[in-house]
Amino acid sequence: MSDLPTPQDAAEAALFSECWDAVLSYADLCTSGSVAGRQLATEAFTHGIQEIRATDARGRTTGRRTPRLPGIPLLLTAVRTTAMAWEAQGHGHRLDPELRLWLNSEKAARYAGPPLTRPLALRGLKDMQEPDAALLWLAEVEALPLSDVARRLHLDPARAAAELDQVRALFRDRCRRSHLDAPMAPDCRRYAGLLDAVTRSPAAETPEDLSRHLALCVECAEAAACLRLHGGGTPAALASGVIGWGGLAYLERRRRAAEAGLSGGRADAGTDRGIAPGIVTRPRIGRTGILVGAVIVSALALTVSLLQSGASGGDEDTRGDAADQSAAVPAPSSSDASSGDDTFGSSSTSRPAGPETATGDDDSDTEPQGESTSPVDDPSAGLGTVLGTSTACRVAYQVVNEWTDGFQASVTVTSARALDDWSLAWTFADGQHITQMWDATYGQADGQVTAKAVEYNKRVAADDSVAIGFVSTRNGTNSAPRAFTVNGARCSTVG
Repeated sequence: MSDLPTPQDAAEAALFSECWDAVLSYADLCTSGSVAGRQLATEAFTHGIQEIRATDARGRTTGRRTPRLPGIPLLLTAVRTTAMAWEAQGHGHRLDPELRLWLNSEKAARYAGPPLTRPLALRGLKDMQEPDAALLWLAEVEALPLSDVARRLHLDPARAAAELDQVRALFRDRCRRSHLDAPMAPDCRRYAGLLDAVTRSPAAETPEDLSRHLALCVECAEAAACLRLHGGGTPAALASGVIGWGGLAYLERRRRAAEAGLSGGRADAGTDRGIAPGIVTRPRIGRTGILVGAVIVSALALTVSLLQSGASGGDEDTRGDAADQSAAVPAPSSSDASSGDDTFGSSSTSRPAGPETATGDDDSDTEPQGESTSPVDDPSAGLGTVLGTSTACRVAYQVVNEWTDGFQASVTVTSARALDDWSLAWTFADGQHITQMWDATYGQADGQVTAKAVEYNKRVAADDSVAIGFVSTRNGTNSAPRAFTVNGARCSTVG
């Protein structure tokens, strides 16, 4: 994996500083762990910078402005296209399972299709002058204070709010034009004028027939979100339309980062909080930061308690008290440890925080990569043993997409014991028949399905998870499968 390119001048160094944190945040959402996230971010950032340089060079040569997105959204789209390349090159197992499903769907195909069929927010933002588009993105999606946005874009802070209102109106106008220019079905064309009128005023009521149409038409619903400036829906429309998969999750991350003052970039002149030559990046607050903080506070409280006991009762009393306290605190069971663990197949919009192991580098949200550090002699030993009140393996089954005669689904298995290899089995009750599976090989006899590990995901660490996905036919009812087992031992189901 190549390193980041070297900035060519001060302006490019500023771009690096302002954009890297955003790229890394989105890449982390797209991958199964922070190591893969950094690699995806680095590769995408390099491709994006090369695209920016090539576009600027063409503009200088021809003397004409080549329409392009501003820095951050352009680099975020580079993350998406790089993830698509990973999937095509056989590295998809390093991506979030739900992203992989999306990359192979018609939704992802829209971003690479003809320009007039791409999401409306993407077309509208790209059609604006780059400084205007940057102002809109930084204020709405990155959620930066207007004073920071003004300094970053060299605007008059006193006029920033007025300029933002003008840019919002300009974005609406660009989206309206793009919507009218795109090929439309007769019903969409008939409602276009009414949609424009209804979205202009916050007091306007949406007619019942238009509401029914918006519930059925994706393109017109996108147009309504982009044209309606009131109600606070512009950030979501931008994030979903420009980024695509994970746009709303990214939006929430950036809002929280802005509230905590961790959004990266230059908050004021002379302060560099991102990446620049010779400057070490600040560690990010990871998904498990809150849990780690709680553990540290608990340890400090215990230390203070022990010191107080030593002051009143001497060294031997202190040792006795410490032993009593250690005996009084029960060791966490395997079921407790697994209850908060990250699962690869979980939704990127609501990844649960889990315990984290220090790795010695400065990344605070390192996730397990599926390598067993203490393999057992017999992979199935103990899988059927009850630990506390839960079995030693848990399965989360989710239907991700569904149509008339088929569906896509994912299965995530969490094992309380380390595995050197695994075989997952279940039973379909309604005649479903799998036609394609990834991250596992499979066989099916009637309703009985057996999925076996492939080379790169055979080993599973204790309290870690592995996810697979598949496409299947169905005929009418599509109930969830039952009788999940791992290496022949029964698993509980969650979700």
